[in-house]
Amino acid sequence: MKTFSSPINSSTTTGFILLGFPCPREGQILLFVLFSIVYLLTLMGNTCIIFAVCWDQRLHTPMYLLLANFSFLEIWYVTSTIPNMLANFLSDTKVISFSGCFLQFYFFFSLGSTECLFLAVMAFDRYLAICRPLHYPALMTGSLCNILVISCWVLGFLWFPVPIIIISQMSFCGSRIIDHFLCDPGPLLALTCSRAPLMEVFWTIITSLILFIPFLFIMGSYTLVLRAVFRVPSRDGQKKAFSTCGSHLTVVLLFYGSVMIMYLSPTSEHEAGMQKLVTLFYSVVTPLINPVIYSLRNKDMKHALQKILRT
Repeated sequence: MKTFSSPINSSTTTGFILLGFPCPREGQILLFVLFSIVYLLTLMGNTCIIFAVCWDQRLHTPMYLLLANFSFLEIWYVTSTIPNMLANFLSDTKVISFSGCFLQFYFFFSLGSTECLFLAVMAFDRYLAICRPLHYPALMTGSLCNILVISCWVLGFLWFPVPIIIISQMSFCGSRIIDHFLCDPGPLLALTCSRAPLMEVFWTIITSLILFIPFLFIMGSYTLVLRAVFRVPSRDGQKKAFSTCGSHLTVVLLFYGSVMIMYLSPTSEHEAGMQKLVTLFYSVVTPLINPVIYSLRNKDMKHALQKILRT
């Protein structure tokens, strides 16, 4: 059973203290307004993508069904962090309950894992569409698409429960202050009464697997895609092939680029400010700009969104 050893200055605290972005009261209010706008724009952008796919019959294809699920995922991904951040900006104590902290921990990492899997499945879809165009309708059927979607959600949410439950049962000592805007395993493990090297190694292994296996699969898929594209004799054919996968590849680079910076950078273990900024980018900024990337680089999506706005 988890226990706390309370310091004098937080003896009445029953959870953890999320420092977030320390600044004067005026700065906290400004951040509250800024992130409220970001949250609303993210919800609106991704919801528009979902509505466009649902309402436009031409978008009822595996590529766009995967995109609609991805947008739905992004909505919940930002919801796992921003609402608590907004409450934190207006709070004097910055306290998050023990159960609230570990629920956020679970949902944030489960949704992040699901995103990695979806990006891999979307790369697989683009590989089939470009490298096997004649067989694509027979291979990427509606039933296979549904199986892949369900598998991403189920596997993503089953990847982290065991280590998170184990960490939640540890004893925590010290100030209970987490220098982050969310409950992250690094700061949490640093607050345990005794080091848990086996848990740290186990966490590193399962995190590496869910990050690098989909990433290597994506890179392999796009290596084959690029090889197929460069074999296309006409420039128009190459341009059309690039346009079908350019948006997804941009999203992959933005998401994995920021995750890899945090995961591989030796300073990320020591500089809380850098860790917060990088986490902010892949968990808040990328879900905000993803709808823009997909709509700007896709004529069918732009046309469907224009129809929605006119209605």
